[in-house]
Amino acid sequence: MLKKFMGDPSLIIPTEDIGIKDSLSYEDIPVQILDRRVRKLRTKEVASVKVLWRDQFVEEATWEAEEDMKKRYPHLFESGEVPN
Repeated sequence: MLKKFMGDPSLIIPTEDIGIKDSLSYEDIPVQILDRRVRKLRTKEVASVKVLWRDQFVEEATWEAEEDMKKRYPHLFESGEVPN
Protein backbone atom coordinates (compact mmCIF):
# COMPACT_ATOMS: atom_id res chain seq x y z
CA MET A 1 0.00 0.00 0.00
CA LEU A 2 1.33 3.43 -0.94
CA LYS A 3 1.39 6.24 1.55
CA LYS A 4 1.27 9.92 0.76
CA PHE A 5 4.68 11.59 0.86
CA MET A 6 5.12 15.19 1.85
CA GLY A 7 8.32 16.62 0.35
CA ASP A 8 10.65 18.78 2.40
CA PRO A 9 11.72 21.88 0.39
CA SER A 10 14.82 22.29 2.58
CA LEU A 11 16.24 19.05 1.09
CA ILE A 12 16.21 20.36 -2.50
CA ILE A 13 19.72 21.16 -3.77
CA PRO A 14 20.03 23.83 -6.48
CA THR A 15 21.67 22.52 -9.67
CA GLU A 16 24.06 25.51 -9.74
CA ASP A 17 25.77 24.12 -6.63
CA ILE A 18 26.30 20.69 -8.20
CA GLY A 19 27.80 21.89 -11.48
CA ILE A 20 25.78 19.82 -13.95
CA LYS A 21 26.63 20.43 -17.61
CA ASP A 22 23.75 21.12 -20.00
CA SER A 23 24.77 18.31 -22.33
CA LEU A 24 24.83 15.67 -19.54
CA SER A 25 27.46 13.78 -21.51
CA TYR A 26 30.85 12.23 -20.85
CA GLU A 27 33.63 11.02 -23.09
CA ASP A 28 34.52 7.36 -23.37
CA ILE A 29 38.26 6.83 -23.34
CA PRO A 30 39.79 3.82 -25.12
CA VAL A 31 42.36 1.94 -23.07
CA GLN A 32 43.69 -0.78 -25.35
CA ILE A 33 43.35 -2.50 -28.73
CA LEU A 34 42.56 -6.15 -28.06
CA ASP A 35 42.22 -7.64 -31.55
CA ARG A 36 42.25 -6.78 -35.25
CA ARG A 37 40.10 -8.23 -38.03
CA VAL A 38 39.73 -7.59 -41.76
CA ARG A 39 36.29 -8.35 -43.12
CA LYS A 40 35.94 -8.95 -46.84
CA LEU A 41 32.87 -7.50 -48.51
CA ARG A 42 31.97 -7.93 -52.17
CA THR A 43 33.96 -4.95 -53.42
CA LYS A 44 36.25 -3.94 -50.56
CA GLU A 45 37.89 -4.94 -47.31
CA VAL A 46 37.09 -3.27 -43.99
CA ALA A 47 39.62 -3.36 -41.15
CA SER A 48 38.21 -3.37 -37.61
CA VAL A 49 39.80 -3.32 -34.17
CA LYS A 50 38.37 -4.56 -30.91
CA VAL A 51 38.62 -1.70 -28.40
CA LEU A 52 38.60 -1.95 -24.62
CA TRP A 53 37.04 1.20 -23.15
CA ARG A 54 37.59 2.69 -19.71
CA ASP A 55 35.19 1.42 -17.03
CA GLN A 56 34.25 -1.69 -19.05
CA PHE A 57 35.09 -5.37 -18.84
CA VAL A 58 36.89 -7.24 -21.64
CA GLU A 59 33.62 -8.97 -22.53
CA GLU A 60 32.06 -5.55 -23.24
CA ALA A 61 34.76 -4.45 -25.72
CA THR A 62 33.40 -3.20 -29.04
CA TRP A 63 34.47 -3.54 -32.67
CA GLU A 64 35.27 -0.19 -34.26
CA ALA A 65 36.54 0.84 -37.70
CA GLU A 66 40.33 0.89 -37.61
CA GLU A 67 40.56 3.98 -39.81
CA ASP A 68 38.31 6.02 -37.50
CA MET A 69 40.16 4.88 -34.38
CA LYS A 70 43.52 5.84 -35.92
CA LYS A 71 42.22 9.33 -36.64
CA ARG A 72 40.65 9.89 -33.22
CA TYR A 73 43.12 8.01 -30.98
CA PRO A 74 46.52 7.72 -32.72
CA HIS A 75 48.29 7.04 -29.40
CA LEU A 76 46.77 3.53 -29.33
CA PHE A 77 48.65 2.65 -32.52
CA GLU A 78 52.02 4.29 -31.75
CA SER A 79 53.63 1.09 -30.48
CA GLY A 80 53.39 -0.25 -34.03
CA GLU A 81 52.11 -3.64 -32.90
CA VAL A 82 48.38 -4.27 -33.29
CA PRO A 83 47.20 -7.78 -32.32
CA ASN A 84 46.08 -10.01 -35.20
